[in-house]
Amino acid sequence: MRYDIKDIKLAQKGRLRIEWAEKYMPVLRLIKERFKRQKPLKGVKISACLHVTTETANLMVTLVTGGAKCVLCASNPLSTQDDVAASLVKDFKIPVFSIKGESNKVYYQHINSTLDLKPDITMDDGADLVSTLHSKRKSLLSDIIGGTEETTTGVVRLKSMAKHKVLKYPIIAVNDSKTKHFFDNRYGTGQSTVDGILRATNYLLAGSKVVVAGYGWCGRGFATRAKGMGADVIVTEVDPLKAIEAAMDGFRVMPMREAAKIGDVFVTLTGDINVIAPQHFRLMKDGAIVCNSGHFNVEIDIPSLKRLSRKKRYVREFVEEYTLRNGKRINLLAEGRLINLSAAEGHPAMVMDMSFANQALSAEYLVKSGKKLEDQVYGVPEKIDSDIARLKLNSMGVKIDSLTPEQREYLSSWQMGT
Repeated sequence: MRYDIKDIKLAQKGRLRIEWAEKYMPVLRLIKERFKRQKPLKGVKISACLHVTTETANLMVTLVTGGAKCVLCASNPLSTQDDVAASLVKDFKIPVFSIKGESNKVYYQHINSTLDLKPDITMDDGADLVSTLHSKRKSLLSDIIGGTEETTTGVVRLKSMAKHKVLKYPIIAVNDSKTKHFFDNRYGTGQSTVDGILRATNYLLAGSKVVVAGYGWCGRGFATRAKGMGADVIVTEVDPLKAIEAAMDGFRVMPMREAAKIGDVFVTLTGDINVIAPQHFRLMKDGAIVCNSGHFNVEIDIPSLKRLSRKKRYVREFVEEYTLRNGKRINLLAEGRLINLSAAEGHPAMVMDMSFANQALSAEYLVKSGKKLEDQVYGVPEKIDSDIARLKLNSMGVKIDSLTPEQREYLSSWQMGT
């Protein structure tokens, strides 16, 4: 079995952490039990480019239990948990190509190694796997049934490919399912971003001015949790509807140029490039902390920060201090990569339970229906979304009402009124 990981000796630690996460993933556990009986993925080859975490490990085990042959690589050079990668290789015999801190060159070598499986299905987190297929490994495209995409950033890229008619197989936008983005993006990113900042800096958020760039579901989640810790939260936005919502949620809303003058901590969660640019760096306070929780490290204009600086030094793990020519210092966390996965452990297992349940059931759906789909980006079927929500409620011991026949009739009728 080919693989490329940091150290196979880390497997025991990784195995224990994978087991710990599994305890808090009851929906995925139920799916795994059914997959074990029914083998709906028998003989299916799956190439996955995802964050190599304990939760992802449980997804991989579930897919293999369902009969699939899987290979995994990282979707970000800094998000790999090396002990988890070791356990997947040693204990579960799943090939992994992933090392925390790998160079950009090695990152793409690992993506290509994962594609050597000649997959039937791809699982992506940011669309780097899909873009590599469409640019460097086109010969593999004809055999692919379909794929799934986990992130907002990836879905945007794939919809652009579909719009320009260059997408060569159907994709299920797992990110857009209600049981994913309502919970994973809001509660998962919200909590894990705070966790990453605190682990990297040990900074007190209470009383600090925290600038949140972007008020999508990830931005909402982080802003709410920062506010809950006593921070004075400022939101920057380009979408007037999201800006209104942020203002009505009790946050100050202003342009980044204004926020740059007063912020202590800056977090980007937009999915776009150069959200924090040279004009903003020049206005920041001495000692400002800047980080990103969007998928790619492009939201902060790091090349410009380097050009504006006269020196750089590492002052803590995951903290680079840039000294500008005017003497001000700016602290960049985790090289501008995902702070929640670079400096912390990413989302809690309880929320990834729903996200990866979507992944597993979407793979099953593609096996059954993928050949009927066009080369477009599709939402997760509503029934899958509802079933996952129902299973999650059951696992939490929460019961809800059901519509009566009379209520169903009323909701489907136009004759009945006042």
